[in-house]
Amino acid sequence: MASITSAGIGSGLDVESIVTKLVSLEKAPINDLQSRTDTIKTQISEYGKIKSAFSAMRDAAAKLANPTTWAALTATSSDTTMATVIAGSGSGAGSYALDVANLASAQSLSSKAFANNATVGSGSMTIELGQWSADNSTFTSKNGATPVSISISSTDTLASIRDKINSSGAGVLASVVTDANGSRLVIRSRDTGEANGFRITTADDDGNGSDANGLSALAYDPTASVASMTQNTAARNANLTINGLAISSASNNIEGAVDGLTVNLLKTGQSTVTVGQDKDSVKKAINDFVTSYNSLMTLMRNDTKYDEANKTAGALQGDSTAVGLQSQLRNITASGSTLGGKFGRLSDLGLDIGSAGTITVNDTKLTSALGSMSDLKNLFMGVDTANPNNNGIATRWRAFADQVTGFDGSITTRTTGLQSRVTANNKRMDELNDRAASYEKRVRAQYTALDTQMAKLNDMQSYVSKITSMLGNN
Repeated sequence: MASITSAGIGSGLDVESIVTKLVSLEKAPINDLQSRTDTIKTQISEYGKIKSAFSAMRDAAAKLANPTTWAALTATSSDTTMATVIAGSGSGAGSYALDVANLASAQSLSSKAFANNATVGSGSMTIELGQWSADNSTFTSKNGATPVSISISSTDTLASIRDKINSSGAGVLASVVTDANGSRLVIRSRDTGEANGFRITTADDDGNGSDANGLSALAYDPTASVASMTQNTAARNANLTINGLAISSASNNIEGAVDGLTVNLLKTGQSTVTVGQDKDSVKKAINDFVTSYNSLMTLMRNDTKYDEANKTAGALQGDSTAVGLQSQLRNITASGSTLGGKFGRLSDLGLDIGSAGTITVNDTKLTSALGSMSDLKNLFMGVDTANPNNNGIATRWRAFADQVTGFDGSITTRTTGLQSRVTANNKRMDELNDRAASYEKRVRAQYTALDTQMAKLNDMQSYVSKITSMLGNN
């Protein structure tokens, strides 16, 4: 009798199809569990998005609850071609009259014209920082500055002398200017201000340091009656008055004359500087919050709604935690505060809450409300020590966001619960897969045994039929 090599050959039954269908029925609960697990994973993903949106809303609310936001000032100049201004920390609101007599300048010297690539002479030149008297008859060395000596060789051109000066750290900057008459060495103070003038003395190898020949052509020391170079600009301080108070500054960038105010002088003349609260930055902070708040509310609304037209439900439709978060947030937003003076609710300043829970900004009304900055500030960040539920709205938004996204917050707790269900489902699916594998092995063995037995019976039937046929013929 031939051995059975494939299930069903002996019996004629489609054993493979029978086993596959039976195992499929056994695995049906696994498919249901996988479907439920996929749904839970989608819910976890949506809660992750909600948590992120809550964090963004929290950051925007925190800015509105930060005194720095409301203390921001802006400064303007009536003539920005004469001076620009920046209000910083410590500035006070007010108006300041600015009158600039002269700007701060750096001393600048230029040499006579030399042929291009010509050498000047050899020896050494010494550059010393300090302050000249009004008529340049005296020179006072700058405290803390040390004269710098530079060695010049007979092969040095103006360009190489320029490079040696710039690398010497003498507190001056050198350049070569070329025109139709030739090339000139131009040297100027690195910094403006009368204390940053300089003189140049030379030790000329030709033995005469004051004849304007050789290296002495680059000397400038009026105290010794040496002025081979020409002074084009004297070192000067800026001289100005602010509200009639005389100020002298080595720099055209005036800091500290008025607390927190930086004035950058551009030219002489008169201007009025006005410092006031930065309404634009406050308005931007409010609009930024509205944007983040609307993003959060739209996300939660889409997650929890049922679309009747398309017969589809949001990923968190019917989820009590998500629905509760929506309700609590809307209650905070709608409740207002008594601390805001003329403003009791958001609608009083042009922030209207729609039926979908989102906020629409009436820009005209909001701009008008910015004129009452103190009341506006208290509506958002006021603190009621007797009743926290009456705190400023931004303070309560921030506190609520901190609560729900915290370690023990409702979002974290709900996400942890959903994740535990995924873990439990995965464990159960592993158990069911193991049971299905055992079931398949058992059923396949049973049908294999049946197939073998039926093959034997078929062989026996064939043998009996054959014997019966032979007996009949006899």
